[in-house]
Amino acid sequence: MKTTRSMLVAATLWLTAIAVSIAASAQMGTWKLNESKSEFSSKARNHTVTYTAAPHDMVKVDVMGVDKDGKPVHWEWTGKFDGKAYKMHHNALANMASYKMVSDRTNEITMTKDGKTTVVTTVTVSEDGKSRTVTSTVTGADGEKRTDKAVYDKE
Repeated sequence: MKTTRSMLVAATLWLTAIAVSIAASAQMGTWKLNESKSEFSSKARNHTVTYTAAPHDMVKVDVMGVDKDGKPVHWEWTGKFDGKAYKMHHNALANMASYKMVSDRTNEITMTKDGKTTVVTTVTVSEDGKSRTVTSTVTGADGEKRTDKAVYDKE
């Protein structure tokens, strides 16, 4: 009985520590695009990106924006920042994405569609936590690569 109670307390503390570390991540929160500081190679852009804690120590990323034709897009990803690929939903460029924490303020994202890498992104949150810079290299269906730099302000 004492061992079971100790294990339960240990498990609760461990889960709490994970939830706190996710919640404390500099990436978490809602980010709004600052177009005046950004550079795009097409009309495609993400206007709002929101990171929230999800069940099972996961993070949900919810993105609203427009595609290359200016039509509204909304895509989602739920997974862990562990470098493993998790499903993406409603993204024309990718059906899987892996997020990997490089430091407490930087993550790398690799998106794939049917096993082929389509987007490689680095996201860095500023030291003061008020903005973030997203640099993405997108490989089009024709194999041509283009790079975008988006700057976001935290809401």
